[in-house]
Formats: sequence, structure tokens, C-alpha cells
Amino acid sequence: MVVFLAFASAYFFSAVLRAVTGTLAPTLTKEFSLSSGELGLLAGGYFLGFAAMQLPLGRWLDRFGPKRVVLGFLCVAVIGSAAFALADGFAFLLLARVLCGVGVCACLMAPLTAYRRWFNPQTQLRANSWMLMAGSLGMVASTLPVTHLMPSLGWRGIFWLIAGLVLLCTLAIAWLVPRWVVNVASPSASQPSVGYREIFAHPYFRKMAAIGCFNYGGMIAVQSLWAGPWMVRIAGLSAQEAAEGLFRINVAMLVSFLVWGWVNPKLTARGWDADYLIARGLPLSLAALALAIALGPQAHWWAWAAFCVLSTFTSLTQPAVGMAFAPHVAGRALSAFNLLIFTGVFVVQWGIGLVIDALLAAGWGLLAAFQGAFGLYLLACVWAYLSFLRPRAGLGSPSQAR
Repeated sequence: MVVFLAFASAYFFSAVLRAVTGTLAPTLTKEFSLSSGELGLLAGGYFLGFAAMQLPLGRWLDRFGPKRVVLGFLCVAVIGSAAFALADGFAFLLLARVLCGVGVCACLMAPLTAYRRWFNPQTQLRANSWMLMAGSLGMVASTLPVTHLMPSLGWRGIFWLIAGLVLLCTLAIAWLVPRWVVNVASPSASQPSVGYREIFAHPYFRKMAAIGCFNYGGMIAVQSLWAGPWMVRIAGLSAQEAAEGLFRINVAMLVSFLVWGWVNPKLTARGWDADYLIARGLPLSLAALALAIALGPQAHWWAWAAFCVLSTFTSLTQPAVGMAFAPHVAGRALSAFNLLIFTGVFVVQWGIGLVIDALLAAGWGLLAAFQGAFGLYLLACVWAYLSFLRPRAGLGSPSQAR
């Protein structure tokens, strides 16, 4: 439990860094005169840095173990947070944001790699959900608490505070997490070498790829950025009211992942695996997204909370992909899938902003531009879901390799 809490604390602050730009969007937009595209790129810069490190991260996790790898990256997160606090222009902000993404890229993959070796499949699903719950708690902390700190600290002071707290998490992991003993010898015949080409070509990996990228990654993009601007610019809420809405959305996500952690082992015992639950649950999130788009100015926090909560079915993809591979390649498999997820976050965050700007330039009204951009995202999610359902040759259930 102590090891879990040490890892969870780091993932908590990675989620704070992920979502804080959504809360600070009005302030940063005003101070730096950001367009919608620039705001989307700034928020997505975190995910660009995050995604860029996933493939080398997987190899390092399998070779050096979670503790050594996450400690090195967290030092970069401290530097990135401090650099963001010192930024005096958009380019500096973007560079610092990318560094933050690089720095926290191992905060979930490191513990999930460890859990793949330490826990049985049912416990892995529970641990995964509760790690995501810690992330949701970080998302909660990035909303109203940040708003309340703004008058006394300012946005720069908030990033200095984050830098200091991430440093404390780094020290806690160094002290509490046991040393990881890794056998770096050549794999035996019973554990053949597996590269990223084989991982990306794996039928089960490919089955989950599109929904991981668009449905899961896009949900994170909406939760961590675009729900806020929708509430301010379309629903007409104040920055404080939007922060309160984001707070409620993230509390709903926290409760959702807490519930998933409790019920996942029970559902698995009944034979309801990830494929079964995703196939039946994901259409609910598509319906919720369509409703939010159609409601327009009436789509307040509850509409986006419904979309995000119903999208948590996609969180089952990560442990399912991890369990489809043998433990000695779990780090690479999980990191490769995480690359798809956070590539999706970056593409959706920046893409929605670019489409909004393009439609406004074409003469569309603000509401129509937002609805058009989110409508394109909905179409991408529908396509991804259909891709998930498509039969694939040679695909069976994921192997529960020990």
C-alpha cells in the first residue's frame, strides 16, 4: 500500500499538470493574447512531450525497472514546471509545457509495469482503476483549489508550488519504493525478444488502437481543456463558474474510477471482460457527446460530466492490452498503447482549436464553429468504435500470460 501511495502521488501531480491549463485558460489567453489554435497547441504540448517519450520509455522500463526510470523523468518535470513559471512568451510557455509532459510520462506506465508482474489480472484491473482515481483527484485539484490560490499566488506561483511538490514526490519514491531487480540477460527461448513492430502488429493491440486514440484520448482532451472554454464561450459562464463546473466533472470522474476499482474484479469473475464492457458501454458516451453538441449553450458541466464518465469504459483498454502480452514485454506494450492514447489527446486538443479558428475565419458563428469542431470529433469516435467492432483474423481473447 505504501508503494502504491508513492506512485499514486506522482500520478496525482501529473494529472494536475495535465489539466491546470484548462483552469488557467482564461488568464493565459488574456495575458498572452492566445488564439484558440494557440491555446489548443499549448495544452497539447504536454501530450506531445508525453507521447514522444513512450517508445523509449517502454524499453527503459523493461530494462531498468520502474523506480529508476520514473525518478529520472520526475526531475525533468520539476524543471519544466519551474520553466513554465518563468515563461515570458508563447514559445517559452510551449517549450516548458513540452518539458512537463516529458517529465511525467512514466507516472502511470511505471506502476502499471510493476503491477503487471506483481498482481493477478483481477487485481491489475483494480489497481489500474485506482491509479486513474488518483489522477482524477489531481484533475479535481487543478480546478477550484487552483482558482482559490490564484489571488494570492498568481499562475506563476502555482507552477512554483507544483515544482516543489513534484520534487517531494520524487524523494518519496526514492525512499519508499523498493529496488527493482532486473535480469538484463538475453531473453530465453521461452521469452523471445519482442520489438515494437510485433507489438503494433499484434491483433489485439490493433483492435484497441482506434478507441484508445480517439475515444479515450479525446475524452482526456475534452476533460483537461475544451470543456472549460465551451462553458465560458458557449454556455456564457464566468471563469469562476467554469472552474466550479470542471471541479464537478472531475469529482464525477474520481467517483467513477473508484467504482470501477471495486466492481472490475466482480465483473471479470462473471466473464464480463474488457471487450464485452466496451462494446456495450461505449455507445452511451457517443450518445452523451451528441447530446452535448446539440444542446449548445445549455450544455453545462453535467453534460460534459456525462460524456466523460460514460467514456471511462475505454479505461479498460490499458490493462487489457498489458495482459495480452507476456510480463517481460509489459512495459513496451503499455507504453506503445499509451503513445496512441496521448497522440490522440494532442491531435484532438489542437485539432479542435484549429477547426474552430478555421470555421470562424470562414464566417461561421462562434456556436456553429464549436459545434462543427466537436461534430468532427464525434465522427472520429464513431469510426473508432466501428473499427473496434470489426472482426479481425486470428484474434482471440487476450492471453493472460503470467
